[in-house]
Amino acid sequence: MENHSDATFLYTQEPQFEEAIKHPIRTLWQQRKDGYLTSSGKKKLYWCSLTSPMHTKAIVISNGRIECCQKYQELFYDLYQQGYDVYSFDHQGQGQSERIVKDSDIGHIHEFDDYISDMSDVITSFDLNKYAHRYLLGHSMGSTIATRYLQTHPDHPFDKVTLCAPMFGIKTEWYLAPIAMVVGQLLTAFHAKPTYAPGQQAYYSKPFENNLLSHSKVRYQWFRRLYEESPSLQVGGASTRWVWQGLMAAKQAIQQTRQIKIPLLLVQAGEENIVNNRAQIKFIHKLKKTNSACQFKAIEGSRHEVLFETDEYRNQILVAINQFFA
Repeated sequence: MENHSDATFLYTQEPQFEEAIKHPIRTLWQQRKDGYLTSSGKKKLYWCSLTSPMHTKAIVISNGRIECCQKYQELFYDLYQQGYDVYSFDHQGQGQSERIVKDSDIGHIHEFDDYISDMSDVITSFDLNKYAHRYLLGHSMGSTIATRYLQTHPDHPFDKVTLCAPMFGIKTEWYLAPIAMVVGQLLTAFHAKPTYAPGQQAYYSKPFENNLLSHSKVRYQWFRRLYEESPSLQVGGASTRWVWQGLMAAKQAIQQTRQIKIPLLLVQAGEENIVNNRAQIKFIHKLKKTNSACQFKAIEGSRHEVLFETDEYRNQILVAINQFFA
């Protein structure tokens, strides 16, 4: 195991997590600016920021499916302590942003491009031009959205991007992989109303044992508690249309690597059970052909939510992100 003792002074550690989340993290979180903006697609999007007049660098966080800004309080705090102004927002259909499907927690999107145009609207509203350095950090679906945003908005304001456990494919049985997109498309055509994709269901709080997201009991239980106490944040399984649209966007992300001109770091979870690691390798190999400023870091043993893992893995990731952005 690598020694990341230096990181223990920089980032919140599990033994102090309960104390930190109740006091310094909460205190800083209460100082955030937040609000809503109406996107060009007429959706009400929740945004928030933590800023200091002393900071000269900014980081925008694009979170994953079913996630929200509130879930990232610890990360916001840790990055803020490192001298970053932190900005984020909730994607439409989740968190505190407008839901697309009434009376339901189906994770749904009409077109994946809607996420991308939302991101563009929010980033424009953040006025990042005053910073000397501007970075983008994505996780899972949020990494796919960030990738497609960079590929379709050549005038974006970012200097570098880090993608954590990016969704460039979904982990399915080998025999389903080639047909998953078509199945999603057919099922969508078959159902007039948004409906759960096969194997998906309404939100429920999965116990820590056997969870596929994190080895960190304290972080995992905190996030489940947050969702129990704020049911409005809950989102359940994905719709057939979301699967179809998500897989199509993942495919485009790999096809259009040459459109990414800035340095990129891809962080892979070694013990991944949600997204497809082979697709990430394919992406980075293809990107290297036109962009020499790209890096790949596999965190052996880490589960999908690399930013909510045990200290052993999380410290490594935060050190890597900080060094890459520096």
